[in-house]
Amino acid sequence: MRTVAGIDLGTQSMKVVIYDYEKKEIIETASCPMELISESDGTREQTTEWFDKGLEVCFGKLSAENKKTVEAIGISGQQHGFVPLGADGKALYNIKLWCDTSTVEECKIITEAAGGENEVVDALGNLMLTGFTAPKILWLKRNKPEAFDALKYIMLPHDYLNWKLTGDYVMEYGDASGTALFDSKNRCWSKKICDIIDPKLLGLLPKLIEPSAPAGKVNAEAAKAYGIPADIPVSAGGGDNMMGAVGTGTVADGFLTMSMGTSGTLYGYSDKPIADPANGLSGFCSSTGGWLPLLCTMNCTVATEFVRDLFQMDIKQLNEEAAKSPCGSEGVLVIPFFNGERTPNLPNGRASITGLTSANTNRANITRASFESAVFAMRGGLDAFRKLGFKPKEIRLIGGGSKSPLWRQIAADIMNLPIRVPLLDEAAALGGAVQALWCLNSQKGECDIVKLCTEHIKLDESKSANPIAENVAVYDKAYEEYCKVVKTLSPLYV
Repeated sequence: MRTVAGIDLGTQSMKVVIYDYEKKEIIETASCPMELISESDGTREQTTEWFDKGLEVCFGKLSAENKKTVEAIGISGQQHGFVPLGADGKALYNIKLWCDTSTVEECKIITEAAGGENEVVDALGNLMLTGFTAPKILWLKRNKPEAFDALKYIMLPHDYLNWKLTGDYVMEYGDASGTALFDSKNRCWSKKICDIIDPKLLGLLPKLIEPSAPAGKVNAEAAKAYGIPADIPVSAGGGDNMMGAVGTGTVADGFLTMSMGTSGTLYGYSDKPIADPANGLSGFCSSTGGWLPLLCTMNCTVATEFVRDLFQMDIKQLNEEAAKSPCGSEGVLVIPFFNGERTPNLPNGRASITGLTSANTNRANITRASFESAVFAMRGGLDAFRKLGFKPKEIRLIGGGSKSPLWRQIAADIMNLPIRVPLLDEAAALGGAVQALWCLNSQKGECDIVKLCTEHIKLDESKSANPIAENVAVYDKAYEEYCKVVKTLSPLYV
C-alpha cells in the first residue's frame, strides 16, 4: 500500500486523511473540533495551542500501520489568519482569523497611506480588506506594541503546521497572495505596502517557494510526536481555497469551484492574472502555478444554521421545510450579513429578512430564502468572471451545502450552470494529499498537476444537478430584487 496524507485546518475543525494513491481512495480519516474566540467588536481568534492539539488528536486517532505507509504530506489551511511568533517559536498573541472584522481602522490607515484604493489594487491586485493578513499585523503593532516588537516569524495557519512538521520557515504563492502584502501579478512581496505597516516588516517575511516544491521534510521531533515517518517531504501546501481547487480538479481554464461552508467562495483557475476587486473578485495566485480569481462571502451556511436554530429544526427538517416553498420563496429575501460581509465590503453589515407580507410570512419561505441568499451572493462573482472573459463550463460544488439535493438544484438554477460534486468528500484535505503526490512526483522529474487531478479527482454523477429553464427565469427576477435590496441597505453599514 502506497499513501500520502492531507491535512485540512479549517475554522471549525482539523481533519487528516490518508489517501491510497494506487487504489485512488481515502483509507482513513480523523478529525478534531476547533474552538473560536468571538467578541462583539468583530474579533474572531484562535490559538496555536488549539492547532497543536489538533495535530496530536488527529494523528493519534489514525492507525499506526497506516501512518507508516505515508510517503508525503500536504497541508490546507484557512486563509489570511495571522500567526505571530517570537524568536523562540512561541505565539506572541492569538491568531486573528479570516473572519475577524476588528481591523476596519487599520484598513483605512494602510489604504490612505498607499494613496487610495486604486493604488492598493495596483500594488497587490486586491483591495485592503479586514479579512486579509496585512491589517491584522498593523493591529498588533497599534494594540500590542510589545508583542509586535518581539515579532520574528509571520505565518499563515497552514504555514504554521508546515513549520511544526519541518521546522522550515517558507510560504508559497497561493496563500501569500491572500495576505495583502503580496504583488500577485509579479509574485513577490510588496515593499510599498510592507513599509507602510513598518520598515522592518519586509525583512520578517518568509522565503517564497514554488507550489510544486517541498516546504521541507518531517523532522525527528514531529515524527516521534505524531507517529509518522521521518524525512518524508511536506509539500508547499496552501490556503483552503487553493487546496479545494486541487481537490475538485479546478486546475485548468473553464472550471469553477463553489464552496458552501461557513463562508462561501467561488473561484476558477486562470493561466493569467485576473481580478476585479471592485466587484469582489480577488486576484489570488493558485497553488498549482497559475492564478485563482476568487469571490468570498462571510456568510453561507451561517444563514441556514441561524434559521435552523431559530425554528429549532434538525438538518433533515431544514431541507424538508425549505422544499415546501417555491423558487423565489414568494418574495421573501434573507440578507445574510450575520458576520458583517466581505462581498460587498461591509464589515459592519447586519442581517435582515425582508419582503415579508401577511400572505408570505411562514417558516417554509424564510427557510428557503436562507438557502437562496447564499447563492445570490455568489452569483455576483459569476457575473464578474464573465465580464472578464472567463467562460465557465460547470461548477464543482463542495462544502456542507453540496450534501443537500435541494441546495444543489437551487445553485444550478440561480447560477444557470451544471452543478457537479466530487466523488470523495473533504476536497481541501484531498487537495493537500494530491499536492503532496505532485511534490513527490516532481522530485522524480514528473510534474503535471493537471494529469494528476484528471487521474485522482472523480465526480459523483448521482449528485449532479442541471438548471431548469423555468426556475432560472424566476431566479433571474429574484436576484435583481436581492441586488436592489442590498444596494439600498448598504449605506446604513458604511
